[in-house]
Amino acid sequence: MARAATVDRDTNETTIHVELNVDGTGQADVATGIGFFDHMLDAFARHGRFDLTVKASGDLEVDAHHTMEDAALALGQAFDTALGTRNGIVRMGDALVPLDEALVQAVIDISGRPFASTNFDFIGERIGEAPTEMVPHVLSSFAVGARLTLHVRQLEGANDHHIAEAAMKALGRALDAATQVDPRIEGSVPSTKGTLTA
Repeated sequence: MARAATVDRDTNETTIHVELNVDGTGQADVATGIGFFDHMLDAFARHGRFDLTVKASGDLEVDAHHTMEDAALALGQAFDTALGTRNGIVRMGDALVPLDEALVQAVIDISGRPFASTNFDFIGERIGEAPTEMVPHVLSSFAVGARLTLHVRQLEGANDHHIAEAAMKALGRALDAATQVDPRIEGSVPSTKGTLTA
């Protein structure tokens, strides 16, 4: 059974369309109007091996905040929907990703409990059109939409582009590990509660 989902999110501030196949090959088709954010989402999909389409239009005349936030929420919701009951998944995953001088770690628990803790030391206020303050906010919004626990921390880094890109690659790789199906548990829920959705 395909683990895929489509999410549409429409508000007075943004219109977001997301198509996701968890068991993809890393094909990405992303257009948000924010160049570096597109780059972040492309890196996430390619290194997580997710097939991903994101089309977003928003009030960029205000700033990038609403578009980045709402796209991250919709992307998270797509994962939440695609994973369904979460039966048989590994559930937890982690990744440590270098990009030149930058080193970022992402750790995930697909727990049904939305929580994000991030630790970055950005130098500038923007990367292209994307505010650096939105990088942790995107990660937090994604965790809320996907209903998962997420920890992302910068261990090394002096270039904001490298730090943010390494974070998205780490998120993709950790999520890929956590969403793998474990044949040893034959579809049962990996939780003493018996559910990862309530």
